[in-house]
Amino acid sequence: MDTQSYKTISANKATVNKEWLVLDAEGKKLGRLASEAARLLRGKHKTNFTPHVDCGDYVIVINAEKIELSGKKWTDKKYIRFTGYPGGQRITTANQLMAKKPFAMVEKAIKGMLPTNTLGAAMYKNLHVVVGSEHKHAAQKPKEHKF
Repeated sequence: MDTQSYKTISANKATVNKEWLVLDAEGKKLGRLASEAARLLRGKHKTNFTPHVDCGDYVIVINAEKIELSGKKWTDKKYIRFTGYPGGQRITTANQLMAKKPFAMVEKAIKGMLPTNTLGAAMYKNLHVVVGSEHKHAAQKPKEHKF
């Protein structure tokens, strides 16, 4: 019996093949876009997925200001942060956040779907969210990702 064929191949930093992918957010729902981007960043779409290795791709999200939310989420969805001072809780609605930082809503949604550890922080650095359809990563020759 050949025991060589039963060995599990685990990806590592040297054997990972990372690609550059572009996701167009125009007309897409926020949650569905974020879950697809998190899946690509994590590397779950690859056959050599290893949970403890950053084997995901680089993801560029364009047209971040053109995402859609269903129902009354533009007025009812709240983003809460705390300054660290007494009485320092700050609440922002989705409308206010989109007016101030159009890319922040997409970034927050994707970051919330990544692991909350140092590996998740490393994966988050592979995400680039852009307002508009032009991005500065043309030299990497990114591929258009359809979903």
